[in-house]
Amino acid sequence: MAASGNENKTVKSRRPAVPGPDSPVTSLSGVGPARAAAYGKLGVKTVRDLIYHIPRAYENRGDVRTLDEARTDGRTAVVLTVSSVPVTARLRGRMTVTKFRAADDSGVCELVFFNQPYLRDTFVMDSVWRFYGTVERRGTRSGVRYRMTSPSYERCSAESSARLPDFVSVYPLTEGLSQKQIAANVEEALRVSAAAVPDVLPDDIRTANRLCTLSFALKNIHVPDDYAALAAAKRRLCFDELFLFSLLMAEKSGRRREPGAFPCTRQNITPLLELLPYTLTEAQKSAVRDIAADMRTDIPMNRIVIGDVGCGKTAVAAAAIYIAVLSGRQAALMAPTEILATQHFESLSPLFSKLGVSVALLTGSTSAAAKRQIKQRLGSAGEDRLDVVIGTHALLTENTGFSSLALVVTDEQHRFGVAQRAALAEKAGGTKTHVLTMSATPIPRSLALVLYGDLDISRIEEMPAGRRKVETLAVTESSRPLVDSLIRATADEGGQVYIVCPSIDEPQDSMSDTADGGEVTLSDITDAGIKKRPPLKAAKVYAEKLREKFPDLTVALIHGRMKGAEKEAVMTGFAAGDIDVLVSTTVIEVGVNVPNATLMIVENAERFGLSQLHQLRGRVGRGEKKSRCVLVSEESAGAAGISGSTSGAGDRLEAMVRTDNGFEIAEADLKTRGPGDFLSRAGSRDIRQSGGLRFRFADLGGDAPLFAAASDSARRLIASDPGLDGHPELRDYLASLQTEGPSAG
Repeated sequence: MAASGNENKTVKSRRPAVPGPDSPVTSLSGVGPARAAAYGKLGVKTVRDLIYHIPRAYENRGDVRTLDEARTDGRTAVVLTVSSVPVTARLRGRMTVTKFRAADDSGVCELVFFNQPYLRDTFVMDSVWRFYGTVERRGTRSGVRYRMTSPSYERCSAESSARLPDFVSVYPLTEGLSQKQIAANVEEALRVSAAAVPDVLPDDIRTANRLCTLSFALKNIHVPDDYAALAAAKRRLCFDELFLFSLLMAEKSGRRREPGAFPCTRQNITPLLELLPYTLTEAQKSAVRDIAADMRTDIPMNRIVIGDVGCGKTAVAAAAIYIAVLSGRQAALMAPTEILATQHFESLSPLFSKLGVSVALLTGSTSAAAKRQIKQRLGSAGEDRLDVVIGTHALLTENTGFSSLALVVTDEQHRFGVAQRAALAEKAGGTKTHVLTMSATPIPRSLALVLYGDLDISRIEEMPAGRRKVETLAVTESSRPLVDSLIRATADEGGQVYIVCPSIDEPQDSMSDTADGGEVTLSDITDAGIKKRPPLKAAKVYAEKLREKFPDLTVALIHGRMKGAEKEAVMTGFAAGDIDVLVSTTVIEVGVNVPNATLMIVENAERFGLSQLHQLRGRVGRGEKKSRCVLVSEESAGAAGISGSTSGAGDRLEAMVRTDNGFEIAEADLKTRGPGDFLSRAGSRDIRQSGGLRFRFADLGGDAPLFAAASDSARRLIASDPGLDGHPELRDYLASLQTEGPSAG
């Protein structure tokens, strides 16, 4: 025993008297090697990491209801007075059950707890408690009976002036950690170190934007004093991320590009344009002029072409590729999936073959013999040299080399990390390559300048003449018979159907989908209040129901948990016409061309941003047949006669019905939802375009004015202090973000 006591004293003596933000998490009470290892799985290594281990949601225990008002679809907070003495009984084995009754003015509830016999002494007669859990309601001859099983509980003390918190944090977990353990460790970390976390945001910027202090934000993002404090904390932390991101991008855009690229000066692309079955729009011509001017010099091009689905970005890319080949060099086009790479190959290869330009397709499915031949020709300097290669990540393999690579084109740029794009660009050997990236996500001008501040931007805001408009309908669940009839009619006419659902499985309970009582996520927190959300439609469940309803149709399912090869096989089958109805989450590829798909149905449309809805609508309308997009929502467009919208979904859906201009929709989306939808699909989480900066808040919403204020503040600061010499802490922190990786808080 003595040895054990001395050992404990030794361990305690190793802990810093007051752990600082950069102290290891083991400096906190109760965190030994095992718990530290569990924290490590969550990316938490230091006290600062733990402070920035943000709750994934909040239990809204401040929404207290009476028993007869309790939610039937989720968890509820009720305040009850204990009205019977708890009784504990032993069940089979070592299990015990403790029961007692508690009541409010509307009824009596039976409380049941398993394997907690000590609660007999906790719940004394006439004591008042706030219980949080599922209230079961059962009707009997004698009236309504209520029951709660193992709810959370907190004592309401009449003598105490302390009010119970409205929100209780729910943290991301891993094996070896519990909510109670994390909450206790976070509480200590906040108490001893939150004030020591350096606030690098200049005071004048914080004051001008009416932001709370960082210490207030960190405390209230974990343990909110009330709703207003939680909203203020979220606003400050969201501003910080957007400001730092904008600052990094503004800094990058100011850096001078070094020469070293091959000047592609032979630029007569008339032979290519004459082969096209259409005339380029003025917007396409402008983009081509931008690209030609960039490629004419030895300063490497670094340009992004942003345009709506169907605006003709591929033709612009073809012009860039042809300019490289005309100048005696090679070009590579990389797409994120085989189906997209194959689609590009099938559209570009016939054009280039007529111009004497050799093209090959290199993907994971390419045979070993063909791969060897293609790679040999790419590295050849002789007459058998391959001019253009179109492929997937297979282009990045070490044994894939080029003899004279001058241009790299990446499609759907957000799907590739910075390192992946750089790896392909570096295959030019000693020279630098011109880089052209493409995005089918129309982005507002102000946002594009921040997201792509290190790129030159060409925007194609004009659609080719003759493109058929997709008829868009916004309906409610009451119109389900109409939706089913459209599925049947489309299949009978030989067309195909996309159905997009927001979730894969039905949730275990509604708490992940509710913002009216139950669990609240950060995306539910707005200045106006907590968003209300209807239940999610699950792709797996819906697919099964459709198979029962339409047994003669081939119904397939695709979602993000499937392996890449499985998803590829399903999409290939759909493109080939072997599948009548494809039920999917949002993993269906941007740019996949299935002309026979003429009906898009989006379930829970209120859950999607306008720009995402527009992207989904763009999956249909690619052939000669009339196409429709049906948006199913509890809050349909005002034009459909739905009023009383509480979340703005009705207005968003009405905008979808009114216009098909992607840039108009993007501007409207920025105004109504803020920058989150764009940031997440521009790679803010998985693709860290600015070193170690990782978004924890910005891709969950915010508002457009906040984003504009953050980016404007960053630009002004860089303009007045380019080297941030007057803000050394901020300068050093930015440098750490670009070197330390994602754990840089």
